Amino acid sequence: MQLRITTYNIHKGVSSFGSRPRIHALKQAINAMKSDVLFLQEVQGRHDLHALKHATDWPELSQQDFLAGDSHECAYGMNAVYDHGHHGNALLSCYPILSSRNQNISDHRYESRGILHCVVRAPEAEVHCFVIHLGLFAGSRKRQTEALIEAVTNSAKPGDPLIIAGDFNDWSNDLSEELRARLGVNEVYDENLVKRGFGTYIRQLAGRGPKIQPARTFPAAMPFLQLDRIYVRGFKVESAEVLHGAIWAKLSDHAPLVATLRLK
Repeated sequence: MQLRITTYNIHKGVSSFGSRPRIHALKQAINAMKSDVLFLQEVQGRHDLHALKHATDWPELSQQDFLAGDSHECAYGMNAVYDHGHHGNALLSCYPILSSRNQNISDHRYESRGILHCVVRAPEAEVHCFVIHLGLFAGSRKRQTEALIEAVTNSAKPGDPLIIAGDFNDWSNDLSEELRARLGVNEVYDENLVKRGFGTYIRQLAGRGPKIQPARTFPAAMPFLQLDRIYVRGFKVESAEVLHGAIWAKLSDHAPLVATLRLK
C-alpha cells in the first residue's frame, strides 16, 4: 500500500502581507499535489470579517470543507476561537475517516494549540493520523510534545501504522530524539540521507554517522528554518520533498512538505 501525504500550514488561506485571500489558489495547488492524506494547520473554519470584506473571493463553506471538495473527507479540530470566527487543524483524506478527536494542548492563554487525532481506513490497514501545531516557546513545545506522546501511547498500539505531521515550530530540532525513542517513529528526512550530497559523504569517511536534520520549510520563498515535520511508524519512506519558490510563497508563509510512503 502506497500513500502520498502532505503537511502544510496554509496561513488561514490569506497572503502573508495584506491578508489577501488565497484560498482558491490553495485549492488548485492542493488538488495538483494529488495527495491521499493532507495534514493542514491554520485552517480557517470561520471568519466573518473576511467573508464580508472579500465576498466574491471567500467561499461560503468552511476552508476544510472547501479544500476537501468531492475528492476527500475531512475532519477539523477547532483550536483558536474569537468573536468573528475560529481556526485550527484539519485532516483531508481520500480514504474514509473512521474517527476523529481534537485535544486541547494550549500551554498559556496567548496561543491556542491542539492535537487532531484521526483513524483513516486505508486499503491495507487502519492508520492513526495526528495533526499537530506546537507553540512558539521552547517550554511550551516540550510540554506539548509530552501530551502528544501520551495521546499516541493511549490511542495506538505499538505495532499500529502511525503518521504524525504538522508545524512543530522546532527550528533547533530539539524534539525529534524524544519522539524517536518513545514512539518508535522516524522523520521522513531521516531516510532521505542519500540525497544530502558531499557533506554526508565526508562524515561517512570520518567514521561518523549521518547528520540527521529535517527539511527547511520556512519561509516559503527561500526556506531556511526547519519547522514542518512528518514522523512515521510502520512505513518505508520512498520519497520526501519540499515544494518552495515564488509560486508557493504567494500561497502561504510555509512551504508544503510532501512524502510518499509504503506500508511495511
